[in-house]
Amino acid sequence: MKFAVIGGTGLIGSQVVKNLNAAGHEAVPHSLSTGVDIISGQGLDEAVAGADVVVNLTNSPTFDEASPAFFKTSMDNLLAAARKGGVGHFVILSIVGVDQVPELDYYRAKALQEEILAAGPIPYSIVRATQFMEFMDAVLSWTADGDTVRLPATPIQPIAAKDVAAAVTEAAAGAPLRGIRNVAGPEVFPLDELGRITLAHKGDPRTVVTDPDAGMFAVVRGDVLTDTGAQLAPTRYVDWLS
Repeated sequence: MKFAVIGGTGLIGSQVVKNLNAAGHEAVPHSLSTGVDIISGQGLDEAVAGADVVVNLTNSPTFDEASPAFFKTSMDNLLAAARKGGVGHFVILSIVGVDQVPELDYYRAKALQEEILAAGPIPYSIVRATQFMEFMDAVLSWTADGDTVRLPATPIQPIAAKDVAAAVTEAAAGAPLRGIRNVAGPEVFPLDELGRITLAHKGDPRTVVTDPDAGMFAVVRGDVLTDTGAQLAPTRYVDWLS
């Protein structure tokens, strides 16, 4: 099959392209760097022409109140181009529990992206993943202050990017789900504990202080960002760190 992977040069997209081509498909990466602009629409019709499947792995440049407009415009443009091109399957990557955290602008934006896809004219698949292991350094940096890092005890089920890419590849190469598939890492940790494990592994002497009001994950209630009933990925966090 032929795949147009929009955002195909990023962390997940580049691995999805590699996986699909290794399986004998034709997967072509598209991004701003290849001349495709999903906001202006430049190059979109050409990018999806002849594709059996569109995989949209683009992301908003900001996580603030501007993110809903990004996903609305980009999805409208992509769906119009895909419909014109006769695409039979449209895949996006989203977040486990995304519709349960309305306090976060970015999560509301991703939920909107899902809604636009589900209401659109093309058979679709939504892969929801838990938090990426690769993002842990960024999470630590948000609330670092001198010798301490403040983190809430929010339950997190970290997944390796390579396992996310494998799940997206599987969904894209299969029949449209016409719904959502959750994928998650094999273990659940309180975020503050995950921070301590990470710093200890790196030999970082900073101390993690449990603070229920620290950082963006402070607004998350309960364990909505985890799903032990999801399709569980194989990579454990300590093995990924090593």
